[in-house]
Amino acid sequence: MTSAVESLVSILDLEPLEVNLFRGQSPKDRWQRVFGGQVIGQALVAACRTVEGRRPHSLHAYFVLPGDPKAPIIYEVERTRDGRSFSTRRVKAIQHGAAIFSLSASFHTEEDGEEHQFAMPDVPMPEDLKPEAEVRAELRPDMPEDVKSYFARERPIEIRPVEVDRYTGESQAEGRFHVWMRATRTLPDDPVIHQCVLAYASDMTLLDAANLPHGRSFFDQSVQAASLDHAMWFHRPFRADDWLLYAHESPSGQGSRGFTRGSIYTREGALVASVAQEGLLRARRKPA
Repeated sequence: MTSAVESLVSILDLEPLEVNLFRGQSPKDRWQRVFGGQVIGQALVAACRTVEGRRPHSLHAYFVLPGDPKAPIIYEVERTRDGRSFSTRRVKAIQHGAAIFSLSASFHTEEDGEEHQFAMPDVPMPEDLKPEAEVRAELRPDMPEDVKSYFARERPIEIRPVEVDRYTGESQAEGRFHVWMRATRTLPDDPVIHQCVLAYASDMTLLDAANLPHGRSFFDQSVQAASLDHAMWFHRPFRADDWLLYAHESPSGQGSRGFTRGSIYTREGALVASVAQEGLLRARRKPA
């Protein structure tokens, strides 16, 4: 039986159609739209397939239309520039003849230089927290039915929350919370695979930070939530199948949009990636 991680790696292994043109598939998970992290990860894979000897250091993306999980996604790569130290790529994701997503990525040749970083937050280690399955079992009575079915399936990314109370509607003024996460099985050694898997995982919990100041949990069905854009910077090497701490915060919410930021650390305290996102948080209209 294929594991969830094997399925994720397969989904990220795009089919080449022509020079600069790739096709991606979606998992058969019965969601009404394609998970945003999947499109980020696949678009980054498409960009990486056109660059040799350099790894991505940043990406900036916009979600244009909801993706149809029943249809393939075509990724068209524009080789914007190849310089002496940097390469730039633009990727357009297409379904049913229309662009649903766009991404720009920059690649950099490795260089030596001075280093500094913010310190990792002082939180419990993943071994000191309840396993995800145990947390899910405790929260199951409060879950909407679609969330229950989602959590019932094997998933490629395990998440161990530090602040479990956020699932029950406890508010936090600045939207700060932390989760440990990792791929549930060993990934191939290719560093680009680990970057693309982390890009996939980075969209899983980030928008939750904008709900937290208002006492809304992940299970709240009163708000229509959707990612509008996504930006990510890769700072240092890491493995996505080792535990990584994802620290979230939400500096602002206004006009039905929430702005969120995330910092991702290894368990040794190295800051490996930073993330920023704005999302739609609109009150659902009540049926007439």
